[in-house]
Amino acid sequence: MARAPLPPLPPLPAAIEAEARPGGRSVLDVLGAEHRALASLCGRVAGSRSPGRAAGPAGRPAPVIVSALGAMLSGHLSAEEQSLYPTVRAVLPDGAELADAEIAADAAIQYALREVASGADPSIVEPLLRKHIRRCEDELLPRLSAALDETELVRLGNRVVIAEEAAPTRPHPGTPFRPPWNKLVEPVVGVLDKVRDVATGRATRIEDVVER
Repeated sequence: MARAPLPPLPPLPAAIEAEARPGGRSVLDVLGAEHRALASLCGRVAGSRSPGRAAGPAGRPAPVIVSALGAMLSGHLSAEEQSLYPTVRAVLPDGAELADAEIAADAAIQYALREVASGADPSIVEPLLRKHIRRCEDELLPRLSAALDETELVRLGNRVVIAEEAAPTRPHPGTPFRPPWNKLVEPVVGVLDKVRDVATGRATRIEDVVER
């Protein structure tokens, strides 16, 4: 004789259920803080051209500021491509179109960063970054906030943080932009980048330039 299925477990008390939620920050907080830091570095790049500000030869921005901006922005874009855009694609009705547009825009930023690394004027990055921030803050993140609950937003924030820890710190526009390949390739490239960073003493964080 077949057994009757067991009844579902009763719901957890509210206090216990709250304790079971994942720790960490919402993706809204994670990316919002990163956008502010990146915008601040862009401001430092522009401000370093002003009289009395630290600058390199011929009035160019101090190399340490440009280096930190390139490293942080490379990692930021990689983490979004690994975690944010697949979620956009999965949960929003027009997510595929939005994700594809962001990937194309990210590629343009990566190519601009590579030009800067080869000696181009770093100001070419600023308008691209401003547009990226505006699209994320004005459309993608508000729509994800409406589509996901708090726990899902925190889990997504944790995924972004983890992806960024292993992400490249230099622009690699030729690497895959979409899962699963970017999740396999970019951590390996990230290790190589970080070895080069340590060997050269390269600035890769906003803390490296905050006092300059």
